[in-house]
Amino acid sequence: MTLAAGRRSVVRCRPRYEGCNIGTWIGFKHFMLLVEEAVLDWFRDGGLGPGCLYHEHGLGLEVVDSSVQLPALLDVDDEVEAEVVEDRPGRFTVTLRVTRDGVDTPVLRGRVAVALVRETRLLPGGPVPAPVEPLVVGDLSDATAAAPVRLPLGPGDDVAAALRRDVPGAFVWSWRAPYFACHFSDRVQHSGFVRALEEVVDRFLADRGLSIGRLLAERAWIPVVSRARVQLAAAAHMEETIHTVFAVEDVLKRSAYDARMECFVRRGDVLVRCATGRILHGYARARGDGAGSLVELDDATIAALSRASR
Repeated sequence: MTLAAGRRSVVRCRPRYEGCNIGTWIGFKHFMLLVEEAVLDWFRDGGLGPGCLYHEHGLGLEVVDSSVQLPALLDVDDEVEAEVVEDRPGRFTVTLRVTRDGVDTPVLRGRVAVALVRETRLLPGGPVPAPVEPLVVGDLSDATAAAPVRLPLGPGDDVAAALRRDVPGAFVWSWRAPYFACHFSDRVQHSGFVRALEEVVDRFLADRGLSIGRLLAERAWIPVVSRARVQLAAAAHMEETIHTVFAVEDVLKRSAYDARMECFVRRGDVLVRCATGRILHGYARARGDGAGSLVELDDATIAALSRASR
């Protein structure tokens, strides 16, 4: 077992073909999935992969926070060097690099937080290896820096209306948590909420008359994400309904919009926040002169991003 303090690991990997959606460029979700895989390899290299932690020690490894900046594009055929450095127990700096014209180019800089959740519901508690003891928590909510949020519901309150109470005009989308978004036969994993962030943006833009397909066909605009973050706040369990709120908070220099996602589950007469996210989203030209360059948002697009949901 070699999980020494400050240990560094490097792994070479490629983006999943699934993420090649617009041309051959890779979407932000798959950047974040590469980060998760690189952190898992850091644990595996130290002899404590997620399978070992679960079966031998009764611990579920969970990414609880991932914050990334994306300074350059990633292509489907790129080979990525992923470097993971432990800053302190359970806290990592991750850098993804590719080689372009013989030059190492960073395509992602990120920070990740990990926790080990005691899986007492299905497994007996096993001995905890000393190197990971600081990461162990009894409940997911004990592992996160996200502040707890609980919204009371009155008799007959509509959930969507309650969620819009503090954010008038916010877009609300509710979805059932399927087993394939979950970990350890129980709770929605971090990557499940990364996928939710990707989908709620797509649904929000369609609601505002700015669907990805429409802007691609009419203007040759493609979505570009330069910054994203997803944090877990509390456990959301398999087959619960997750109510997702999305709202644009600012338009920056007519080049990108800064938006927030909040995810809630209903527990009795209270809505409990289970995840939160942020995304900085703009557009680039997909073809023609200036392909790949950022576009300036016009007044009509800014107005559509800022108006209330239909």
